[in-house]
Amino acid sequence: MTSPEMNRAQVLVVGAGPGGSAAAYHLAKAGVSVIVLEKSVFPRDKICGDGLTPTAVKEILAMGIRPSEEPGWQVNKGLTVLGGGHVVTLPWATQTEMPEYSMTRARLSLDHRLIQQAQQAGAVLVENCAAQDLIRDKKGWAKGVKALVRDPKTRKREEVEYYADYVIDCSGAAGKLAVKAGRQALEERPMAVAARAYFKSPRGDEDWMESHLELWSGKRGESDLLPGYGWVFPMGNGIVNVGLGSVSSGKQATNLPYKQIFDTWISNLPEEWGISAETQMGPMRSAPLPMAFNRTPLYEKGLLLVGDAAGMISPFNGEGIGPAMFAGRTAAQALVQAFGRKSRFHRELALKTYTDEVKRQLGGYYTLGRIFVRLIEKPQIMHLCTKYGLGRKHLMRFVHKMLSDGFERHGGDLSDRFLALASKVVRKS
Repeated sequence: MTSPEMNRAQVLVVGAGPGGSAAAYHLAKAGVSVIVLEKSVFPRDKICGDGLTPTAVKEILAMGIRPSEEPGWQVNKGLTVLGGGHVVTLPWATQTEMPEYSMTRARLSLDHRLIQQAQQAGAVLVENCAAQDLIRDKKGWAKGVKALVRDPKTRKREEVEYYADYVIDCSGAAGKLAVKAGRQALEERPMAVAARAYFKSPRGDEDWMESHLELWSGKRGESDLLPGYGWVFPMGNGIVNVGLGSVSSGKQATNLPYKQIFDTWISNLPEEWGISAETQMGPMRSAPLPMAFNRTPLYEKGLLLVGDAAGMISPFNGEGIGPAMFAGRTAAQALVQAFGRKSRFHRELALKTYTDEVKRQLGGYYTLGRIFVRLIEKPQIMHLCTKYGLGRKHLMRFVHKMLSDGFERHGGDLSDRFLALASKVVRKS
């Protein structure tokens, strides 16, 4: 592998979340020199539901990590769904394209584990390094990053310039470098807000995630329904991640009083979870979730966007880890091919495959998700769906695949083929 100089590599990755770590791992594994710039110091927390669907587990396995052989991973069999007076248990489907189980792991340790794997492959991590701006040539091509690096002892900040042939922005929802390049967020794309807290619970070691499809603003059945859903995810060691997400087709979701809604919602959870102010571990925290490719293009003039910086969160369920890791791996594969070509024209052809492959995998699915969000913005529709749909097991298996991005893109059963066809139709329309 080509060793990077202190401030120079073939690729700069800005942000060491799951997408950034996946990109760095696959690049380094292929012999590409890569520096990862991270504004915080590990271990550091991120606001998240901590759920890892089979899609995310697939990408974790692709990084050479074997959860069954190391501690820290809570394996889940499937999802228990509640709504409309029904309780439905839905195991993860057995498929060729992804594993038959999900997991949970707190982002405090998950992100640390992933970047460690990238480092073991040869990526260089620079912590306390906050990217400020792109370095571009006279034609606007990304050539590096200006960053403020903080000395951990003196806490003084120094501006440092890092240079590379390509830059990957994995910096999160703000997409600072993407904005510097003129890629503003699209306001017509769905936006959600997630709020979560950790609790001690007698059910913290169970192997089923729980999803509540009706989000009441007050007492169950006697208050207003909100567009969104709640979750209780067992984390192991007697701890659960409890949260809620509210989604809208624009920015309306960011204007709700989440602290009040969260407190009211957890007070109505079943008593057997043991959720209360006395069992809460730390404060409730919230974060915006940009969805359905709200910032494009995914690649242009040497700058690639991955994860939340491109709004890669699913409109169906708020998942961002699996799509970000998939995009990170795909970006790395495109860059490896680009480095093997002789002219800029041919390198650009190779990099076009990044956008094409991500859009092929997620574009139509996310377009369906935008339609889904417009429907559930009217909570009465969600109530009717849960009341009359949750009791139908065959229908719910189909819905489970749709909401969790758990369908086969090639082959599979009738429901897989229908979802794959629907995604293709809306992508081409």
